[in-house]
Amino acid sequence: MNWQLVPQQLITGILNGGTIALIALGVVLIFKSSEVFNFAHGHMVMMGAFLTWWFAGATENGNELFNLPLWAAVIMAVITAVIIGLLIERLALRPMAGQPLLSIILMTLGLAQLMEGAASIAFGIDPKGNFPAPFSPGDVFMLPFPGAFNDTIILKKTLAVTFVVAMLAAVIFILFFQLTKTGLSMRATSENHELARSVGIRVPRVFGLSWAIAGIIATLGGVLLATLTGVSLNLSTVVLIAFPAILLGGLDSFPGAIVGGLLVGLTQALVQASSLIAVRNSTEIAPYILLLIVLVLRPEGLFGQKRIERI
Repeated sequence: MNWQLVPQQLITGILNGGTIALIALGVVLIFKSSEVFNFAHGHMVMMGAFLTWWFAGATENGNELFNLPLWAAVIMAVITAVIIGLLIERLALRPMAGQPLLSIILMTLGLAQLMEGAASIAFGIDPKGNFPAPFSPGDVFMLPFPGAFNDTIILKKTLAVTFVVAMLAAVIFILFFQLTKTGLSMRATSENHELARSVGIRVPRVFGLSWAIAGIIATLGGVLLATLTGVSLNLSTVVLIAFPAILLGGLDSFPGAIVGGLLVGLTQALVQASSLIAVRNSTEIAPYILLLIVLVLRPEGLFGQKRIERI
């Protein structure tokens, strides 16, 4: 390993992990509120990116319906994502109440394929490289760091801004969940649905709100990813990277999702910098190896609750 590159890779890995952590939060939210593992979350991320791209008028044929500034396009995409989240909960998942868990999981997989097909029809299958990012790829910060390569750490402004936005959104969401009355209702519902109903909490409403917030988180994550890589159908696969982050931190822990996301980003960056690991696609494999090690030592994850069920 070239140790002069380690400081650069450490910081880059942490910045990359911020977006992964934000996306992981959306999956954890749905699981905590309804005990459903949402396999369609990656496709919600993809739809959020496509909707922002469309509202911003960045279409390649010049026949755009909208031509909004980026901030307005993000707001419109968030509103649309909230509507989509509410519709998913009301039309697809609420009728599945009481059905076996496998049936509900298959429903989320079906929703994922439905959204991918809808995006293909509406926006095409070709990648969109003209996402209206606030910074160009060449805009960088030069940070002096003695001991690093050339005594300087180079950070892309787009990467730094996406990390700040992701962490700010994650903190706001966690504070909302911990401190507000609505967040308290969601926490009560996540612990025991029947007990929540007994104290007057409208559980179906909480489920709908959870899916709406998950849509907001997915859209923000999609926008942040699109500023780095552009918009394409492949954005849906980012949830595969978020899975190790979710299980590392704990399936029912919001802080764990953040820590897990940062650990995944760090792991990928360090493996990429290592000259000792020359396996093809090693950066994609490394988070799963780390996940296996953690699950062997602590099956509930780093921050997950250990549950003991007596028969």
